[in-house]
This record gives sequence, structure tokens and C-alpha cells, in this order.
Amino acid sequence: MKQGTKILTLNNGYHLWSHTDGEDSQIHLLALHGGPGGTHEYWENFHDELKKQGLNVQVHYYDQLGSWYSDQPDYSDPKIAAKYLTYDYFLGEVEEVRQKLGIDHFYLIGQSWGGALTMLYALKYGSHLKGAIISSMVDNIDEYLEHQDAIRDEALSPKDAQFMRDCEKNGDWHNDRYQELVEVLNEGYVDRKQPPAISHLVDTMAVPVYNAFQGDNEFVVTGKLKEWDIRDQIHKIKVPTLLTFGEHETMPLKSAQRMAQTIPNSRLVTTPNGGHHHMIDNAPVYFKHLADYLRDVESGKF
Repeated sequence: MKQGTKILTLNNGYHLWSHTDGEDSQIHLLALHGGPGGTHEYWENFHDELKKQGLNVQVHYYDQLGSWYSDQPDYSDPKIAAKYLTYDYFLGEVEEVRQKLGIDHFYLIGQSWGGALTMLYALKYGSHLKGAIISSMVDNIDEYLEHQDAIRDEALSPKDAQFMRDCEKNGDWHNDRYQELVEVLNEGYVDRKQPPAISHLVDTMAVPVYNAFQGDNEFVVTGKLKEWDIRDQIHKIKVPTLLTFGEHETMPLKSAQRMAQTIPNSRLVTTPNGGHHHMIDNAPVYFKHLADYLRDVESGKF
């Protein structure tokens, strides 16, 4: 696979933006962004950061259907929404992208929602994988929501925490004070470092996709992710698996610890001072953990 940007035409006729960094290597890393409805942007430095760690890794990433750089279907059409806003669609999309990029025996890394897809891919298509990296995602939504309550009580006054819950109960998502409190939580648990690179002049989030699965924001779930629970399946993931989490993030570390005990061939690492996007918040630690994992799997020492 040559490096550079390539537009992938899917079998359904839609087009996905994809990009590959680095010359051809025996180590291929395919990266799945979060959201759902986010973009590829936090993968852009992965090749360079892993090179600093002494590894030559060809890194592939793409924007999923509906996301900023790829085609954006008209999800207001109920038939289109029913067909493409599903777990099965996005899982199948990963496999089709793999085929069209011409890679096999590769590593799959997924951030947040991408981590959910990584788990599902490892369960269904694990024969194609050398390993799986689950970055900031747990195997069920119930424990996630319990953690959100704890986060509010930790970061906000009792009055503000209750105000958020009241707004959510009433569906008052556009309340200015509510959105200000969401931003307080974002800065404490999602993007702690707040680098300029994550800012945009316009919002690049694919809102219809995000709303369909998540809801209004990271601290409430009203969409299809309410159904997310594969606790009874993750023991079937057989490939070497890295679980990487920020120590101060939206995902519960207790769940990550349980997952590390359940997935047979797994390792849990945590990033100090890292939030949900700990690859940005504390890059040196994040990339050392990732490089150590890749090096250990490649050498048969994992």
C-alpha cells in the first residue's frame, strides 16, 4: 500500500476518504476514529510518533461514512438511516476498507466508538488480525453511565450536577447553562490539554451519526449505544489485545481492569494525566505503551 490519500469507493457506491502514512512495512496499523461521527485527525501523527519509538509502522486511517471528509448520506431519509446507522454496517465497513486497502495480518486500533468496532471486529474477523488495541472503550454502557454520575459529582457542585440531570430528564439539551457545564466536563475528562489542533472554525462532527448512537454529548447516552453490552462475548477475543485508558477520563477504569482479566491474551496500560483523548494529553506515555505492545507482539514476547 503506497502512502498518501486515497478515495475508496465502497460496494454501496459511497466514497470514503482514507490516508496512509509511511512506506510499506511488515507492521500495518488500521485506525478507527471515535464519535461515532468524529474524524481521523488524532491519528495523523501516529506514524511519526511510533518512528520516534524506533518502529516503522505503516498507519492507515479513514473517515467513516457520514464523517467530515467522506460521503454524508441523507440520514433524514428513514430508509437510509435504517440501513447505515447500525453496528452491522460500520463493522462491515471496517472489513471492506481492509480489503480495499489490501492489508492483512494487521493491527486494528480503535478510539472510543472505534474501540467498540475493534472488539466486534476481533470477534468476527480475528483471523485477519495480529493484534487489537482498544483505546478508551468499555464493553458495556451501564458501567459507563454509572461513571458519568461519579464524574459529575467529582467535578461539579451538587447544584450544578442536579441541574444537568434535570435538563437531561426534560430533554433541555440547548440550555446555555447546561452546555457550559458540558464544556467543563469536556475540559476535565475528554480533552484535558486543549491543544489548538483540535479546534475548528466550523464543527466537523457528523451530528446525525453522533446523535443516533450517543446523544447530545459525551456524558449522556440516549441513542443506540444504550444497547451496547458485549460482556458475555469478550472472552472470545483471542488475539493479543492492548487496553489503553487515560487515568482521568470518561471511561471507568474498573471496567477496563475487569476486561483485562476477561480477555485471555491482554494487557492494560493507563496514561497519567490523560483524559479520553490521552494520545493528545500525554503523548510520550501513550506512544511508549503502544510501541512496547507492538514490539512485544512482533517479537513473540507478548
